Amino acid sequence: MLDIRDALGALLERESTALTVTTCGYITRDVYNIRDRANHFYLVGSMGMAAPIGLGIALAHPDRRVLVLDGDGSFAMNPGCLPMVAEHRPNLLHVVLDNGAHESTGGQRTVALGDPAAMALAAGYAAAHTVDDLDQLAALDLTGTPTLLRIRCEPRSHPAGKRVEQTPQQLVERFRAQLADPAAHLEGAV
Repeated sequence: MLDIRDALGALLERESTALTVTTCGYITRDVYNIRDRANHFYLVGSMGMAAPIGLGIALAHPDRRVLVLDGDGSFAMNPGCLPMVAEHRPNLLHVVLDNGAHESTGGQRTVALGDPAAMALAAGYAAAHTVDDLDQLAALDLTGTPTLLRIRCEPRSHPAGKRVEQTPQQLVERFRAQLADPAAHLEGAV
């Protein structure tokens, strides 16, 4: 199983130009601290909404890749979005970082998910995978759209990083400005 920061670092490098939507909680804080970029949209308080928001962005910007970073707890809050995402066939990579815990609220165990990859395939996703290490992740072809990727992660052994400093309004403004400038996705953090 992977350290969640290693998994996120590999994904952010591999999908560096993707419009990235992060779920609430520690995943947002991890991404913010690993590499804050203008093409990152942080959901600081919207559990279960990363995939539907990512779908909306993908439909509005079909020429861009969308990366959705979900936790297993957030994924369990809204599995009903899977058929909706599958029906539209967006250029979307939906990642479920599964460590079996609601970390940002005290580490409570999440409900048993079963197999998120099988759920996504049953809902009509083009592809779905489960990985346990960086070599498996690096070897994957993630071009099918949409694709669900479940990454099994170890329980967090490190403190959460600093909170996102921008207000939600500032994050929306920054993300909209990035969307308005097609070349902006090539730039670093703003």
